Amino acid sequence: MAITFGGLATGLDTNAIISELMKIERQPITRLENDRNFFNSRLQVFKDLDGLLGGLQTKAEAIDTAAEIDSPGLKQSSDLYYSATATGTAGLGSYQIEVMALAQVQKDVSGGYADKTTSTFGTGTMSLTVGGTPTSITIDATNNSLDGIAKAINDAATGVTATVINDGTASPYRLVLSGDSVDKTFTLDASGLTGGTDVNPTMTNTQAAQQAHIQVDNIDIYSNSNTVADAIPGVTIDLLKADAAVATTLSVSVDQDATKTKIQGFVDAYNAIVTHISAQKDADWGNDAGFRSVKRGLQSLLTTSVSGLSGSYSSLAELGFETQKDGTLVLNSATLTKAMDNDYEGMVAVFAGETGVDGISKKFADLLTGMTDTADGLLASKQKSTDDTISRIDDRIVRLEARLVIREKTLRSQFSAMEALVSAMNSQSAFLSQQMTSLSSMNKR
Repeated sequence: MAITFGGLATGLDTNAIISELMKIERQPITRLENDRNFFNSRLQVFKDLDGLLGGLQTKAEAIDTAAEIDSPGLKQSSDLYYSATATGTAGLGSYQIEVMALAQVQKDVSGGYADKTTSTFGTGTMSLTVGGTPTSITIDATNNSLDGIAKAINDAATGVTATVINDGTASPYRLVLSGDSVDKTFTLDASGLTGGTDVNPTMTNTQAAQQAHIQVDNIDIYSNSNTVADAIPGVTIDLLKADAAVATTLSVSVDQDATKTKIQGFVDAYNAIVTHISAQKDADWGNDAGFRSVKRGLQSLLTTSVSGLSGSYSSLAELGFETQKDGTLVLNSATLTKAMDNDYEGMVAVFAGETGVDGISKKFADLLTGMTDTADGLLASKQKSTDDTISRIDDRIVRLEARLVIREKTLRSQFSAMEALVSAMNSQSAFLSQQMTSLSSMNKR
């Protein structure tokens, strides 16, 4: 940019004058920038609202089936033999459980050796048979030590793991083979190894493979691991200790507090939406039709009565949902507890529905699915209209900025021309003054 010095002839600060004039010229752009900030701020508010709507949708979907809204509580007569966990599908009731045997894998162990790294065994081929399938394992001069044999077995990846242990005796090193699972039964035949100073490793079985075995109400149940699922619907049992002589009781009942927590989570998510919308009332976009649409839709469902249910209840109000003056909800715990005690299944049905009848939770979830749809939902609509508007604003700003560049050049040219004219007039005035002074001097002489 060229450096200019304004006002040399006129004494005016032309740069400052042009700067102030350009500020006036920029006012339309400033207004457009303010409009752009407005639309971006409004869009952010709707993005936040979309997140809150998604949060309520998640909470509604978490209680739209009986299995999800139920929160089973477990009580064991003893914690010594197993631990149990349950999902919402757990079958309520009392169960007698006996742990007859724990699952265990096959283990074989060799005799003891004084060294584990020295090549003292024979060479040739061993045969490891796992589940009836034999695998040949080559032992040569590079791996005919106890460690080498263990590594060769592991490299064969047959489902049997080999380790070398130290039992602390005079010949402490022993090869241990373990099946990776109950069904990995095996035999190792090392008779194919010849030569060497040590006897080829002969394995002795120390633990036979067996399935876990429990009885639930005198029904035999087997498992390949010590985690037993589906012996009781919705309950997973992790076995800890076997004792066929001891029967323990597992009681599966409704955990009302946990169910209340799920329902309260729905209430909290609803209130977050109402509070967010209320916080916009003093903003320029506070009366946006989108806010009114959301509030009307949610409030309408709150007062909906679910017809066709077989239980004692059909509305949220009967379960303790109370609307406050500001539109938020309060869950009356005493009312909800009374409903649970009186007709628990009927209470659940209001949220989860019954065969052929959608509950309140599904109605909310369906409504919110539409509101948050990425193609046709509220935010998608606002995003498109805002993007279109901001694009038009940006285009206008670009055009106006280009005009301002020309306008500033024009002003500088005009002020430069004025400076040149004034400079010429100043030069002429100085010349005439000089001539007048000369004439005056001549007249005096």
